Amino acid sequence: MNIAIVGTGYVGLVSGTCFAEMGVNVACVDIDSKKIEQLRQGKVPIYEPGLDEMVIRNQREGRLHFTTSLEEVIDDVEVVFSAVGTPPDEDGSADLRYVLDVARTFGRTIKKYTVLVTKSTVPVGTARKVRQAITEELEKRGEKIPFDVASNPEFLKEGAAIKDFMSPDRVVVGVDSEEARVLMSRLYRPFLLNNFRVIFTDIPSAEMIKYAANSMLATRISFMNDIANLCELVGADVNMVRKGIGTDSRIGSKFLYPGCGYGGSCFPKDVKALIKTAEKEGYNMSVLKAVEEVNERQKSVVFGKLVAHFGGKEHMKGKLVAIWGLAFKPETDDMREATSLVTIRLLLDAGCRVKVFDPAAMGECRRRIGDAVEYATDMYDAVLDADAMLMLTEWKQFRLPSWGVIVRSMKSPVVIDGRNIYDAEDMARQGIEYHCIGRK
Repeated sequence: MNIAIVGTGYVGLVSGTCFAEMGVNVACVDIDSKKIEQLRQGKVPIYEPGLDEMVIRNQREGRLHFTTSLEEVIDDVEVVFSAVGTPPDEDGSADLRYVLDVARTFGRTIKKYTVLVTKSTVPVGTARKVRQAITEELEKRGEKIPFDVASNPEFLKEGAAIKDFMSPDRVVVGVDSEEARVLMSRLYRPFLLNNFRVIFTDIPSAEMIKYAANSMLATRISFMNDIANLCELVGADVNMVRKGIGTDSRIGSKFLYPGCGYGGSCFPKDVKALIKTAEKEGYNMSVLKAVEEVNERQKSVVFGKLVAHFGGKEHMKGKLVAIWGLAFKPETDDMREATSLVTIRLLLDAGCRVKVFDPAAMGECRRRIGDAVEYATDMYDAVLDADAMLMLTEWKQFRLPSWGVIVRSMKSPVVIDGRNIYDAEDMARQGIEYHCIGRK
């Protein structure tokens, strides 16, 4: 089966490579000629464990191709996936300009029945706009070529995207014709053979499922962060509370870990977009507004604990603060909406010197904020002569460091753990002043 995927960002490149791994012949399309040339050489522009090897292998075996022109491959494909970006607009709603650009290109180039599948996260009702854009281009051509529009939202976790694609919890496909359903069933047949769930819905429901799923997960995170903050005030231990409610089968234990806020390319953007979608319909998403408010406040919690430790901002000027972790989560270099960016800004505004280390996101940090901070060569270099260390991203290599070396290296052994990965009693034995989230 032959398909094309427009957009070689995170979703497009991972999806295209994984489809190729399943035996599909895939053409990945992007207008960025420099990126396409790099991909042809096996140079992957994003950090995702295992992706480099898969790209190289599937190119070598002839199933994965890269091009700058959809028109060049359109005659050979049955399905075109749209996986371009939908960045938040100024008001928080999803910017659909790139999605509609793909639709117009599709309408200008198809010569036979083809399905355009939106894989980008888009608001409910986008499929209607996509269909209209295609129809307008066909009318300009004076053609009546049959086509279908479908929705196939992605549920990939950065850092585990390949596993998520190859062994998904479910695949959601929104269609409004039997012909599109048959074609998409054929494409996902390998998943059906392995008893994975492929859920067919109408298109608006498929569009809503992605937003509802991410918003529910964001809600659980913000709820637990609110509970953690209250635990500190009343003397409860959030770890015990989390275990106590997580064993309830109606609740479950996933996404009940408190911390210093969520970030990334999905949760913040999708929560904002769903709020805006509701506003356009005259409905107030009061729960999600609270979720967003709690998350923004939580990103300052680690800084607030540091201020309390020093006895006020006026005592922080000139202090050297080390940061472990810049990416919004482990196993990625993505710093979009990362807590580290908020923390760094607050530290610099308070007159602190900041020294950072992250196993993957150092280049991304330099691209975003330049030389505003110092860049360490490793995790131990980061804490050398530091007045405090802030742990913001729970990379595996941070979980069991040599605390003896760290205590001797720091000017004062103070650790503020924004992800609750360390044991308070163990830290006390090491002679470290330790602060975490949700424990008195």
